[in-house]
Amino acid sequence: MSDEMWEDRVAALWADETIDDQQRIDRMRALADEAPHPALGEFELGGAFDTGGHEVEADVHYAAATAAGLDAVDPDRAARMVVQHASTLRNIGRTDEAIAMLRDAPEHPATGAAPKVFLALALHSAGRPDEALRVAIEAVEPTLPRYHRSVKAYAAALTEDER
Repeated sequence: MSDEMWEDRVAALWADETIDDQQRIDRMRALADEAPHPALGEFELGGAFDTGGHEVEADVHYAAATAAGLDAVDPDRAARMVVQHASTLRNIGRTDEAIAMLRDAPEHPATGAAPKVFLALALHSAGRPDEALRVAIEAVEPTLPRYHRSVKAYAAALTEDER
């Protein structure tokens, strides 16, 4: 199967709203076996487990995608995986790992401000609500048509005692 055909089949599977989570996992497992590179299959299978609420299994596949060199094979997917994997880690109680992963996430057009939004969620889960709110505000500040200086100052004030 060509790389393009595989990509089309993966996209069609994700778009199929007629199947349940287990069917998606089963079908993705078959597609992962046919992936043009192991890292791609592991990433997509991790996403299927993640979407299906099986975060522990998702973590295994995301880690395998990283080990197989996803960052070199598909930088867009690698950027998305940081967000997805960190979210999974947060959901299974590994918030410190999630926070570290998201703090180190590079800016990438495939994710936009998502790493910062998910960092805010992880910080909140870690019991750090002021820092979480600051990160969330700083993530949206560049999109505001005005009030940049005020918003930046208010965000900074949320955690100035912590620094």
